[in-house]
Amino acid sequence: MSNHTDILEIRNATLEDIDGIIALVALVYRDLGTYKDDMLRGQISNFAAGCFVVLLNGRIVAYSASLRISGKLALAPHTWVEITANGFGATHDASGEYLYGYETCVDPNVRGKRIGSRIYNARRRLVKFLKLKGIVFGGRIPNFYKKYKTVKNAEEYLEKVKTKQFKDPTLGFHLRSGFQVIGVLKEYLPSDKESMGYAVHLKWDNPEYIAVMQPEKQTYRQNSVRVVCVQYQQRPVKSFAEFSQIVEYFVDVAGDYRADFLLFPELFTMQLLSIHNEEVSAEVAIEHMTEYTDQIKDLFHGLAIKYNVNIIAGSHPTKMQNTVRNISYICLRDGTVHMQAKIHPTPDEKYWWNIEGGDKLNVIETDCGPIGVLICYDSEFPELARHLVNQGIHFLFVPFLTDNRQAFCRVKYCCQARAVENQIYVAMAGNVGNLPRVRNLDIQYSQSCILTPCDFPFSRDGIAADTTPNVEMVAIADLRIDTLLEARSHGAVRNLLDRRHDLYSVVWK
Repeated sequence: MSNHTDILEIRNATLEDIDGIIALVALVYRDLGTYKDDMLRGQISNFAAGCFVVLLNGRIVAYSASLRISGKLALAPHTWVEITANGFGATHDASGEYLYGYETCVDPNVRGKRIGSRIYNARRRLVKFLKLKGIVFGGRIPNFYKKYKTVKNAEEYLEKVKTKQFKDPTLGFHLRSGFQVIGVLKEYLPSDKESMGYAVHLKWDNPEYIAVMQPEKQTYRQNSVRVVCVQYQQRPVKSFAEFSQIVEYFVDVAGDYRADFLLFPELFTMQLLSIHNEEVSAEVAIEHMTEYTDQIKDLFHGLAIKYNVNIIAGSHPTKMQNTVRNISYICLRDGTVHMQAKIHPTPDEKYWWNIEGGDKLNVIETDCGPIGVLICYDSEFPELARHLVNQGIHFLFVPFLTDNRQAFCRVKYCCQARAVENQIYVAMAGNVGNLPRVRNLDIQYSQSCILTPCDFPFSRDGIAADTTPNVEMVAIADLRIDTLLEARSHGAVRNLLDRRHDLYSVVWK
């Protein structure tokens, strides 16, 4: 399980990082040696935007270098020395239409945090920001030296890896990450004995690059955000470890689908009460639940880093001084943890569980922009969502818990209204199944969904994705920010633009 204090950061490399990068490269490439400080100075100075470091608790655990180059050079046969000016990055062309990646190294002692994926995601974001055609590089094939006597050439080895007859961890990762094979580069890096000097010529095309009539012009669409909502089934568990295993399954699925956000339901952690299988009073049950708070935070903090996904961990009863509050923990994939208390407890929450409402509404900064979280009943108060939208959110996450269709419809219809009136995306996730011995949580009704404004660019009914009612499953949707902004400025109706600020406003006291 992750250390709750772990912080993972990816940022552009600076000249102050050179000593740390040299030590990292020496550790990763023991036989190949490491860079000299002047080479790293050249890489960073020539194109700082293309050089990244990943830090775990302040220590450099990965380095990546890239440069811009023309398609004529990037797509033609070449060697590493030719394309990088012998590692100095001096071939960087500020007008080049491709990003060429020529270094990626990760500390082998830091595993299970999808650092390679984070680096390639950073490169993709850079490509989209700079409106480039795509990414090109020469990928290592470190298992080739083990198999070269059983194949005719590197091309045959490549085909056997593609058909899964051979395993090559590096090439396999690149293929799974969506890179296309252009061919094989001979004598690419002769010092790479494991690859026997070869590299696989790989390319990724930017799907948001569109060439128009004039070749020098292009249009650009902003990045899409993938959201996954878990419709979670309540069932008895025997231990916290069993609960963690169920949760990790869904986070693993979200990671495999390259989700940006994963949403769990409100109070889905109440499942933990089934461990002792005691029918106790509601106030005693809540007291028992607060004892799991640190374990819950630690679990989701670790999973967010491990699977590279931002997790809105439903909500969990948490003791705050002398009160109990219903709190959502938002665990981001960079290792930071945020919290949002439910502002309006329901009458049942107040009566049965003595839960009190919070008094702060937080806008949470993420790598996909600012988001807000409203827990269930809070979504039925339009002032809250408007206050978040005034601060710039495009995504609202609503973990909910409802026991019948009428209750569900109240939340669903209010969330749809929030999406329409604020021109935002709203994701909802609820519980299904039964917990017979847990008072006030014995039955569930849910149809989780991802909602959009109701206008021509969006789904017909304003529903990007939904689930089958009362069945454990997930809803997945790709949500485009540029479509949202276009609707706000040029839609059939323009709810935000047409507000009468001279007559009314939301004031947070």
